[in-house]
Amino acid sequence: MKLIVGLGNPGASYAETRHNVGFMVVEELASRYGLGMERSQFSGLWQEADLQGVRAFLLRPTTYMNCSGLSVQAAVRFYQLPLEEMLVICDDFHLPLGKLRLRPQGSAGGQKGLQNIIQHLGSQQFPRLRIGIGPVPKGVDATGFVLSRFTPEELPIIRQSIGRAVEAVVVWAREGIEKSMNLYNRS
Repeated sequence: MKLIVGLGNPGASYAETRHNVGFMVVEELASRYGLGMERSQFSGLWQEADLQGVRAFLLRPTTYMNCSGLSVQAAVRFYQLPLEEMLVICDDFHLPLGKLRLRPQGSAGGQKGLQNIIQHLGSQQFPRLRIGIGPVPKGVDATGFVLSRFTPEELPIIRQSIGRAVEAVVVWAREGIEKSMNLYNRS
């Protein structure tokens, strides 16, 4: 069993913003592979999925990005999941728009949702998939940037990136982090 967590902020005002790219990937996974109805559980929206033969739970915390750890910790404890069976998907403004970066573990790298998860779990030892939304333009506040929507020119790039991220998640679930990294960390 796998747990796939997409980070973002709840509510219509945040939908389709750069910071919600993790939500967008989980929504696409649910669209392609979801089973049954989405439910409220673990301070988030939760749905079961079948990723080409691998049972998975899709989670979108509704705690807001900076408090995502509350939701993730509740789900991990309930299912008694080893952390290597969880993949967290989030945005990264340090990466160029559309670039994917999978890692088996590591620091938060300034991503506050990841930092909160690390604090709540007491560990950095879980896989993550970062999706590039950057760079932040000179003179623009990073907070305002991540909460902005993609431009019409950027939308095709991010849509393609979301599709590739979905593929990367399925490979991760079926064949492991190394295989997924080898295939999807390339430009």
